[in-house]
Amino acid sequence: MGLPLKPPIKPQLALSRKALPEGEEWAYEPKWDGFRAIAFVDDGELYLQSRGGKPLHRYFPELRFPAGRYILDGELVILGEDGREQFDALQNRIHPAESRIKLLAEEIPAIFRAFDVLAVGDAEALAAPLRERRRTLEALVGGFGDPGSVELTPFSPDPADAEPWLANGEGVIAKDLNAPYRPGERKGMVKIKRLRTADCVVVGWRPGKEEGTVGSLILGLYDGDELRVVGHTSGLRAKEKRELVAKLTPYETGERGSADPSRWAGDRDLEWVALRPELVIEVTFDHVSDGRIRHGSKIVRWREDKDPRACTFDQLDQ
Repeated sequence: MGLPLKPPIKPQLALSRKALPEGEEWAYEPKWDGFRAIAFVDDGELYLQSRGGKPLHRYFPELRFPAGRYILDGELVILGEDGREQFDALQNRIHPAESRIKLLAEEIPAIFRAFDVLAVGDAEALAAPLRERRRTLEALVGGFGDPGSVELTPFSPDPADAEPWLANGEGVIAKDLNAPYRPGERKGMVKIKRLRTADCVVVGWRPGKEEGTVGSLILGLYDGDELRVVGHTSGLRAKEKRELVAKLTPYETGERGSADPSRWAGDRDLEWVALRPELVIEVTFDHVSDGRIRHGSKIVRWREDKDPRACTFDQLDQ
């Protein structure tokens, strides 16, 4: 390729914040639930790089980038019938069998949502402030007669426009309009995740690394009459880990084992202890993927006042 920048390039990263930063220097984008990727396009030749610098294109053969010479930073996403990102569908693509990849590419094609430009033609844009790079990106994508698989990420300097993304999506990325592109650095960008709550049934627990402690609680929600495992807690304090053993022991069913897929679907091979579905906790969480809380949730409080049967699966859809 004859582009001014060569792969791999470390993508610019974001620091976590709890609230939107405000001021004339900030602009906002939706936070997507996908794979970060950098696309190098040189007159029909495409090299797609992952966040970690690995080649990605073989897993997404359906992607079409318009002809030209440019480098785009963005997010690969696959959308479900409801228009929401399906992270598990992306993970299913990372598969050694080319036949499986081709089948999935035809059934559920991915798209590339562009939010930055690193070079156009022979000119790199890393040193340019974001406000200039965004204008360049809009002109580039707007000039594509057929955009193919490329979409332009929404972008606004008005924090009011970011509120719906924070309330209904994965969250918001706030960017400093005056900042250059800093590969591999957590500067000039912050991320604010959407934080939700749910009341869940405690269906089991996993032992901690230290003997006589609880490492995490296994969470369930009712989908009709079925109690489905939807995730686990994380971030228990040392004192909680010790005290929870006595609290949970009276509810144990006597069933225990190590991650039978039919019992605790999708979990790693870890020891578990089953509980009667009588305890309820309120938790906070951010990501949901394929009906499961993708990251460990945080305990807010125990809900002695809550009927376990009232802990329903539709809380994950809100």
